[in-house]
Amino acid sequence: MSRVIGFFQSMLGKKVLMAVTGIILFLFIVGHMLGNMQIYFLPSGLQHEALLLRRYWPALWLVRVVLLFCVGVHAYAAAVLWWRNRISRPVGYRLYRPPAVDYAAKTMVWSGPIIAAFVVFHVLDLTTGTVHPGLRELTDVDTGTVYADVFYNVVTSFSSAPVAIFYMIANALLGVHLYHGLWSLFQTLGWEHPVFVAVRRPLAVLLALAIALGNISIPLSVLTGFVR
Repeated sequence: MSRVIGFFQSMLGKKVLMAVTGIILFLFIVGHMLGNMQIYFLPSGLQHEALLLRRYWPALWLVRVVLLFCVGVHAYAAAVLWWRNRISRPVGYRLYRPPAVDYAAKTMVWSGPIIAAFVVFHVLDLTTGTVHPGLRELTDVDTGTVYADVFYNVVTSFSSAPVAIFYMIANALLGVHLYHGLWSLFQTLGWEHPVFVAVRRPLAVLLALAIALGNISIPLSVLTGFVR
């Protein structure tokens, strides 16, 4: 047990924690985006999903607890690594030309907190209705379960230009964040086979772009009147 604790207290251990929690959060983001894509071809699927989540609320809260735990561990490990790197070299390089991936890495310091703020706003906007008091709910005729009218709420929220633009900016930052995270986790987890080295950057770019563009497309479609 002491060896395990010692490992996770090390720099490498923190990087592994970031990689593992990052994978869990990434899988949730993919699933969440795919579910949201129903707004284009199956709006009723959004309503059915909302009904299931409200009906099986213990499972929903279990997922939320796991996600909150992963976010907390991910943020803590990132903060510790950033601080240790900072104090290890208090004086910057006189001349430093970093590779392209390092520019993505530098954005992690501020893109992470902005994404966290976006998630809080997203919950207050479309889950609790704190900043969106016009949220509408439906009632299932068979069970009497009250659940969110997701399609109406999304369209109403994204009809506001400032809200839609904020969502698009936040998801663009999420794409940059994912690019660096996906690129670096191969090295962190020791996946250094030549096949992985050759494909990890194109794969990171492809996945990050797919998620960012998929998420951005929804507020953009509502704002331009394509979805109404």
